[in-house]
Order: sequence, then C-alpha cells, then structure tokens
Amino acid sequence: MKKNKKKKWLKFRHRIVRNLLSITLGVYVRLKYRVKVQRFKNQEKRPYLILMNHQTAFDQFILGMAFKGPVYYLASEDLFSMGFASSLIRYLVAPIPIKKQTTDVKAILNCIRVVKEGGTLAIAPEGNRTYSGKTEYMSPSIASLAKKLGIPVALLRIEGGYGVHPRWSDVVRKGKMRAYVSRVISPEECKELSEDELFKVIEEGLYVNEATDDATFKHKKLAEYLERAAYYCPHCGLSTFKSKNDIITCQKCGMQVRYMPNKTLEGVGFDFPFRFYNDWYEAQADFINSLNLLEYDSEPLYEERGDIYEVIPYKKKNLICKDAKISLYGTKMEIVMGEEKKVFEFSETPYITLLGKNKLDIYSGDTIYQIKSDERFNALKYVHFYHRYKNLLKGDSNGKFLGL
Repeated sequence: MKKNKKKKWLKFRHRIVRNLLSITLGVYVRLKYRVKVQRFKNQEKRPYLILMNHQTAFDQFILGMAFKGPVYYLASEDLFSMGFASSLIRYLVAPIPIKKQTTDVKAILNCIRVVKEGGTLAIAPEGNRTYSGKTEYMSPSIASLAKKLGIPVALLRIEGGYGVHPRWSDVVRKGKMRAYVSRVISPEECKELSEDELFKVIEEGLYVNEATDDATFKHKKLAEYLERAAYYCPHCGLSTFKSKNDIITCQKCGMQVRYMPNKTLEGVGFDFPFRFYNDWYEAQADFINSLNLLEYDSEPLYEERGDIYEVIPYKKKNLICKDAKISLYGTKMEIVMGEEKKVFEFSETPYITLLGKNKLDIYSGDTIYQIKSDERFNALKYVHFYHRYKNLLKGDSNGKFLGL
C-alpha cells in the first residue's frame, strides 16, 4: 500500500490572504502607527529567515509590508488556544506554533519543513515585546537554527515602536516609527561564522534602545498603565502604582512621576533618579536581583484578584474560577479558588510566562493555568520573582536574567 503523502504546509491561499491583508491592514497600520516601511528590494524568489526586534502588537504586519509573498511566523501557543479564532488563523496564514520558554523540537522541525517547501520564515528572537524600549534577551539558539536552515538571514530593525505604542500602554501616541532591513547574512557567511559569532551579528543588527529624547510622541495618557511594568519604588522598595493621564503615583509613599512626550521622566516636586523608563526598569531588575527570596516565604508580598483559566493547548481556554485570590511569596504563588487552594512552589513549577500586556501562564504538571486580572494588573513581577528564585536555586545568586 502506498503511504499517505504528507500535506504541504504552504498553500496557494496564503498568497491570496497575504495580498488582501497588504491592501487592507497595510493601510490601517501605516495610518495608525505612522510607520515608514522600507521595502526589501533584493528578495528574489528564494526563502529567507527574517529576524526582527519586537516592539508593537502589529510588528508581524509591518514585516509583511517590507517583504513580498507569504511569510510564516513562529507564534506562541496562546494564539492557538482561542477556539474558532485560532482555527481561522491557522487556515488563513498557517503560523508555526511554539511553546514559550522551551526548546520546542516540533517547532524546529516545522521550520525546516516550511523552508524545504520554499517558504519564508519570520521569528522575533526576543520571544517577547520589549517593556522598556530596549531590545530584550535573545536566546543564542537562534544562531543554531539559522545555520541549520542554510538560507539567507534578513535582519528587520523596527525603530520608534516603543515610543508610539509601549507594551504596557493601551494608547497609540502621535509619533513616527520606521522599519527596514539592517543587514542580510548570506548562507555562506552563516556557514563560515561560529554560532557565537553569528549570534553577535544578529544581536547587533536588531539592537534598539529607545532611551533617547530624539523624538516626541504625543498623547494625554502617556503614563496610563505603566503600573503593568513598574512595581519598584526608589523610596520604598516593592510597591504598587496607579496611573492617570501622564502621571504615575506610588501607592505607598505618594511619589509622583510624569511621563513626558520625549519619553523622559520627571519627578513631581522632586528630582526623580531615572531619566527614562528603561533606567527605572533596570533599577527594578537590580533590586529584585539583590533580594534573597528565600527569606520571603511566610507572608505574601502581594495579594491580588483575577480570573483563572485552564488552557487546553491548541484548542481553547476554560474559565475555572472568577475573582480568585492570588498571593505572591518569594518562593511560591498561591491561588485560592473558592474552597480550593493551589500552591505553586517555584522549585517545582516548570515555567511561568507572560503573554500580551499582562496575562500570566503557569505550567503545572500537565496543566497550564492562565491568570487574567484587571487592566492594572502587573504580571511582570511574578515572572521576575520566579526567575530570581530559580537563579538562587541553581546557586547562581549573581544571575541577571529574569525571564524577559
């Protein structure tokens, strides 16, 4: 008997969908973000591995405006767990699912499969949108994949995206951004370079730091929802914040900071020690990395409320409890759902990841729990605390990586 032929990943409809999206969403993105996209003119009829830094929720459409033909994106499994919407996305554009924070062998094999069929791949090596305006941590494994695929690597640099629409914000500011291919690495050069050397070239080609005051981004709500990213006060340490318009206020000591149109920060009535949010973000990380979280195991550092879902990977999410009580300790998380209490010891929890602006996924055994809280919920601190504890557990008290 003849073996069934494996269905091709690439479909003709992907090209049609790409052209339609280019006409419709392309116009929308240009108007909404005022982005100037430089077309990649030397693409020719060959597959590419496109790597980009990750600044806005529309980066994939910006990338699509720079390149011809359909592009196959690596996307987190959360995109594939939304029921019918996920099925529609798969049918129309066939992104490649990947599990965050893991070495996903199946995703790598699918990447190879797409390239063998002549498809172009797109990956954001950061795996996360930047919270601070600076290009985040990239896994060195991206260099290994680039060498394995044996196709040209195009580095798409996006600039101004953080100024126009920070990850922690709900509003798009009036400003300008641009996207262009900063470098192309040929297959021959990929082969000649060591993995470390290639990774350095990729890092340099994608690195952007928007902690500069060289442009203005206007909106009356410049600071709103910055508390999704900030939880450290230089006056009182761990804290909570609340924002309104262009002011963010510490709920412990009353410190107020104004976010300016040129992205600088100003203390209201005092000299704030951080000029840009990136400076504040790095000081926050340094503060967490100075803590011995083993000492914070008896009393919760934070208590909040949120809805708890069970994620059925690649299918859907089921609501299992509304308004659950969530407690964060130095070494664990606790979630009280009615009469039931679940304890997630960081030492026994494989992964805790952050999605979108402030959703949190907790991997526990064969189950994935997702926390969705109110609009001001800071999910970032849970990821930071988890990774700080993991570093301590490994005996790496000087470890700096906090998960993003």
